[in-house]
Amino acid sequence: MKLLIKIVREGLGRIIAFISWVTRPPKMKRSPEEQAVVEQALKQLSLYQFFACPFCIKTRRALHRLNLPMELRDAQHGSPYRDELAEGGGRVKVPCLRIEENGTTTWMYESSEIIQYLEKRFG
Repeated sequence: MKLLIKIVREGLGRIIAFISWVTRPPKMKRSPEEQAVVEQALKQLSLYQFFACPFCIKTRRALHRLNLPMELRDAQHGSPYRDELAEGGGRVKVPCLRIEENGTTTWMYESSEIIQYLEKRFG
């Protein structure tokens, strides 16, 4: 039964990911100089995520819309990023934005909070 639920969840997630990809919003336009500044700032951020997770899809859509080519880290079973997320953030929950600023690492877990933070900082 658990396996069936996992298969259905993964299948639905992949369908949602495909629909999201097909219906993506246009990217925010910036001058090449502005985009270079944004991309430099993004080196301090990384998003831990699962490909088929609906909340991760929502967050990736915001990344696309805001034109934020951020490092995505797959935290599925067997991934070293999963261990990193558990050790650093304290739990394996996605999406999770890792923010490194002024020698401090912050782990932000809620998709709505992540999107709000990114819109405020880069929008």
